[in-house]
Amino acid sequence: MLLRPFLFEDTACASYLFGCLSRSRLAVLDPHVELVESYLEAAERAGAPIAAVFETHVQADHVSGLPALVEATGATAYLPAGAGVEFPHTALADGDVVELGNTVVRALATPGHAPAHLAYVVADRRRGSEEPWLVFTGDSLLVGDAGRPDLHASGDPGPLAREQFRSLGHLLELPDHVLVYPSHYGGSVCGRRLSANPFSSIGFERRHNEALRFGDEESFARSLLLDVPPVPADQAAIVASNRRGVAPARQ
Repeated sequence: MLLRPFLFEDTACASYLFGCLSRSRLAVLDPHVELVESYLEAAERAGAPIAAVFETHVQADHVSGLPALVEATGATAYLPAGAGVEFPHTALADGDVVELGNTVVRALATPGHAPAHLAYVVADRRRGSEEPWLVFTGDSLLVGDAGRPDLHASGDPGPLAREQFRSLGHLLELPDHVLVYPSHYGGSVCGRRLSANPFSSIGFERRHNEALRFGDEESFARSLLLDVPPVPADQAAIVASNRRGVAPARQ
């Protein structure tokens, strides 16, 4: 299985090109509009087309590269059911599976940062089984923190904070060896204590992530709403653009 991370330092966003080279089916997860050409060039170097584009949720801090990638490649767009977008896509619910050749992607519902939010648990059949190898956690489980619940809240963010607690519990049901690839790292406004190391594992986060030390959802929710960073610049316009799915003009 191919896996290539792309780190956009201006907003501390992480996105990923991954998939099966033997069956020539690649995907991009949580693409950033500024990196569309980079994904296309990397796929060309790998000798396989981009067949799918996954979003963990409707982004609030950057314009998505999904429309431009779909336009350039004809890839299928996959988003969480209930995301409320206005463009053609395949909606995924908890437990749905997308096969990219030998790369198997299972949707795991992880609402909290946003009401419609998925993590994607990935296995590689070439390793001999469909045992989970890695998980793309979006803005649910971050390295050293959990994603803030207020950006997509309609009013009181408390209910989403409590959902985040339950979602993290589902992620912690994964084995310790499973690698964690979130969509943000230190410097992002989507969390508070994010590590500058963008990648981790379930076991390491279980032992060291301060956001996971709470034993009940109420104390977790109260903590998650303390010291929240300022909202992203132009948040409303970014969310509106990402819901419409209009590809910016390519240079």
